[in-house]
Amino acid sequence: MSEKKFKLFDFNKDGEGVSKYEDDGPPNLIGFFKQYKRKFGRLLTVNILMVLGCFPIFFLGFALAGYGAIKSTLQTSALFPAVYTMSKLSPSPITDALSSIFAVPYVLTVNTTLVYIFYALTFLILFTWGPMNVGTTYILRNLCKGEAVFMWSDFWYAIKRNWKQAIPMGIIDIIASVLLIFNVTIYFARLDGTFMPGIMFYISLAMAILYFFMRFYMYILLVTFDLSIFKILKNSLIFSILGFKRNFMAALGIIALILLNLMVFFYIQPLGIVLPLVVTISNGAFMSTYAAWFKIKEIMIDPYEDENQSEEYLEEPLAIDDVT
Repeated sequence: MSEKKFKLFDFNKDGEGVSKYEDDGPPNLIGFFKQYKRKFGRLLTVNILMVLGCFPIFFLGFALAGYGAIKSTLQTSALFPAVYTMSKLSPSPITDALSSIFAVPYVLTVNTTLVYIFYALTFLILFTWGPMNVGTTYILRNLCKGEAVFMWSDFWYAIKRNWKQAIPMGIIDIIASVLLIFNVTIYFARLDGTFMPGIMFYISLAMAILYFFMRFYMYILLVTFDLSIFKILKNSLIFSILGFKRNFMAALGIIALILLNLMVFFYIQPLGIVLPLVVTISNGAFMSTYAAWFKIKEIMIDPYEDENQSEEYLEEPLAIDDVT
């Protein structure tokens, strides 16, 4: 009896150990929430890496906020000088009322050299966007696979191996995203019930949604297979259609996450501002990666494993980085 009692506190006995790969069951909604609950803490670190990789956007924020600019207050109404003069020459309640009506202030902002420097530094995003997405996508993919993840070393490992493709892919991604958002915004503003603006708006919206789904796959394909950028984009387009059901569910989750963030922003503003810097971005990226990875695995990896790999090789990772 005493022997059993003391064995309870025996730190030298063998433990159960840790399995090489975590098993969350089928890659469905239940499996997603199991992984999400267990890996939420690591997603906070991924979010920080994403924010650091997007640091040039902060320079754009400084420029738009007017940091370093010269500001002057003017009156918008051309009648204000005459009304103001009347109120000084013959003060009365009427002239005072007119003066308050026409004294609508207007802030005139003159950009300085510092503001233009902020705008110029914003273009650094062209060189950081792709590598940041490659590094964080590699981590998120491995989290979905259930592999061990070392945040900082894995982040730089993926960038070092893929930076030659990551930079042009990031530039293409930014240009395509900006153009599609611009088109949707412009055609939405021109909606007047006529045929042509309406059809152009819905075409632009459909293209934007399709590209939004393509982004689920682009960077995963880049860090997993040795493909040209053209083939990555082509396969991403195919997967955006083949995996529509999973893409749609991930999109619903991302939209719900954004709406929750906006609700927190309106009711608890300081917390709503902090959430994207800590939680929101990586959580949305994890949803899209979970939806995309298992579809890629199902179509591009599993059939070849079943045909060509031995049982011994099946103990290795399901995909090798940068393989043909």
